[in-house]
Amino acid sequence: MFLRLLWIVGIAGLAESFSMVFLCCLCVSDLSKLRLSGGGAYFMISRNLGPEFGGAIGILYYLANTVATAMYLVGGVEILLVKILEATFNIKDVTTFCRLIWLRDCQSIRFVQFFAPISLTCVILSILSVLIGGFVAQPNTEKNMICLVGEKLLLPHASMDFNDTMYCNKSQYSPVWLKYCAETNDSNVHCDPYFEKSYVRSVPGIPGFWSGVINENMWPHYMDSGQSIPGEHADVHVEVAQDLATSFFVLLAIFFPSVTGIMTGANMSGDLQDPQKSIPVGTIAATLTTSLIYLALTVLYAGTVHGSLLRDKYGESIGDRMVVSALAWPNQWVLLVGSFLSCVGAGLQCLCIMTTKVFDVLDCYTHKRFTVLASPRLLQSIAKDNLLPFLSPFSQLSSRNEPIKALFLTTLIAECAILIGGIDYIAPVVDFFFLTSYCFVNIACALQTLLKAPNWRPRFRFYHWSLAVLGALLNLFIMFSTFWYYAIVVLALCAALYKYIEFKGAKKEWGDGMRGLALSTAQYSLLRVEESMNLHPKNWRPQLLLLLKVCPHEELQNRKMLHLANQLKAGRGLTMVASIVEGDMTKLADRERAGEMKEKLIAAMREAKVKGFTEVPICENLSDNVGTVIQCVGMGGLRPNTVLLGWPYNWRKSVYENEKHSSSILDAVHRATAADMCLLVVKGILLFPDAFDQLMGTIDVWWIMHDGGLLILLPFLLRQHKVWRQCVLRIFAVAQFDDNTVKMKEDLQNWVYQLRIQAEVHVVELSDSLVAPYTYEKTLLMEERAKLAMDLHLTNEELENEVSLKFVILVKK
Repeated sequence: MFLRLLWIVGIAGLAESFSMVFLCCLCVSDLSKLRLSGGGAYFMISRNLGPEFGGAIGILYYLANTVATAMYLVGGVEILLVKILEATFNIKDVTTFCRLIWLRDCQSIRFVQFFAPISLTCVILSILSVLIGGFVAQPNTEKNMICLVGEKLLLPHASMDFNDTMYCNKSQYSPVWLKYCAETNDSNVHCDPYFEKSYVRSVPGIPGFWSGVINENMWPHYMDSGQSIPGEHADVHVEVAQDLATSFFVLLAIFFPSVTGIMTGANMSGDLQDPQKSIPVGTIAATLTTSLIYLALTVLYAGTVHGSLLRDKYGESIGDRMVVSALAWPNQWVLLVGSFLSCVGAGLQCLCIMTTKVFDVLDCYTHKRFTVLASPRLLQSIAKDNLLPFLSPFSQLSSRNEPIKALFLTTLIAECAILIGGIDYIAPVVDFFFLTSYCFVNIACALQTLLKAPNWRPRFRFYHWSLAVLGALLNLFIMFSTFWYYAIVVLALCAALYKYIEFKGAKKEWGDGMRGLALSTAQYSLLRVEESMNLHPKNWRPQLLLLLKVCPHEELQNRKMLHLANQLKAGRGLTMVASIVEGDMTKLADRERAGEMKEKLIAAMREAKVKGFTEVPICENLSDNVGTVIQCVGMGGLRPNTVLLGWPYNWRKSVYENEKHSSSILDAVHRATAADMCLLVVKGILLFPDAFDQLMGTIDVWWIMHDGGLLILLPFLLRQHKVWRQCVLRIFAVAQFDDNTVKMKEDLQNWVYQLRIQAEVHVVELSDSLVAPYTYEKTLLMEERAKLAMDLHLTNEELENEVSLKFVILVKK
């Protein structure tokens, strides 16, 4: 507001600078519609978007406050040493200042609380001083006179004689003439072409609001670095030159930190008596007040100060004074002291570790972080939630219940940020951390509304989810329109933190909106699948149902079936693991036993890296409920279509002793077949590889009878897994002695080629006696179908209806 807004108005012009200020105020105004119970912005994001987003955005929000500390301190030191003490400053001065503030924070929180109202009073007086000064400015004040050559603004010494008297004219041998002209050896005079064609004049730098200068300051004057006016490079020893290439979006990035105080009310929600009422009203009032002040100052600067002086960022043409301080009434010291204390107060508050409420209204005018959740406290809150294990040391508090370790790290990061340079270079970095946080706050607000979460009940009657969406889009627009490469880096950092927290397994149940979004998406997808139950054959994939036997106090049998299921997951199908517990579900002991079995199944699935679902129903009769599990498991169109069973152990020896077990296996086979499900019975499962092995050799498929292609699909899926990837697929087709094996092999090779499956094809001739056991049942069924179709005079369309024919065959039997 005091250091850069006046320069932004001079470069962008009144029209664009007014739009710029309005855009920045608009993109954060909708944050006031959020309902909070306490904890601030970090609480808002983490409890609405989940621990992954909460931790990632929380770190970015912390970095935003920390880097903002560096920006405020650089601004404060610039005012103190250059404008007040009139000396040059360097990085060492700023870092020393940062350490002094750190020591002040460590020693006494009361000092920060005592300093806050003083800073607030000075800021308010500074604003009033500028507003009054714009209307009572004296145009002919000698110290505010500036010298122009055309539109180029001269440095003071360029128009001063040895008595420090201004001679701003074009007469020969005048100070200005001597800067632009030189006599040659032949007594000729050579002058700068721009000087020759331009007028040299002295004009008031601050002509006043009624001078009509606002018309000249209406349009932009964007320049590259080193230029004095658009398209003209400056002589830096004579003329005021720009030190930064400017455009609308560059200026937007520099100005945006001025409106980053929107979260103050939210951060203090835990200390408010009625946050549901105070936060919306207070935040909107603060936003409107701040916006009106910014817009009023934008118009005041454009209508009061000469355009060339507006573009003098550091006030070099008026003796290195702050241009806005020359506008202040009754004296420049009102504004110098007010702006300096504003920056110091901001740095104190960003590094503050206070736990009690301070002055909320101060943030409205100084645009800084005057909050109970300052940077060290915010870092301590993130570390306390244990989302990022490497931050756990910073969750500790001192004997005074203060996060001293977090304060030390915050100070260190702030000192590193100071190395970036001046305000113009630090501000864009601050922008993107804040903008990312604001974007996700808006997303959280819109997401909760669109999902119609029962716990989302905003009281603000003018709230609408479209405002939150608009705010998020504006945040993204500002990010990518200013410095898009910064935006990519910050979003990549956010994504990396998200994946890190997800990888570390942050188990927090905060009722977040991401889980609600997942449930809504799952419901929508299931309904879509239910509507299109007629699945095309090319979209068919094995949806596995594993029936395993689990004993609570014994090792899981057929554990390697889970590894086999993992190796078949190239089809990306559903995997469900079920085990039936014999007992009574009304008894606590049986329910606890089922819970233990389910935990054992989940652990085994995690070990085998199988992603799926587990079901452990309790029933009194095992054989009667296998069919129930096969029919009822799944939901909607997402149901298993393939049952995976293990071949029983020692079944020949124990058929009489374990008749009940043997009959249950046969019952499962029968019921799976009756349910029109594919059936995979695995024999010798103990010899199958684990999910971490890697095999070399062949996968042999003996294709005795056509099964719809399942025998070809299964080895293809296996070869997509790293365990079987180096194996060669061989297909052995069985032919009888009177078959044309050459033609059969050619047809089979062409068929495999059309399926885009790499496999070796072999035709093996076997006698009828060896093939008959496998083909008898199939042949009998086909003959019976044909005879029934002829007897019943079925049409071709009815003949294709396999369900009807199976029903007729079943009735006849």
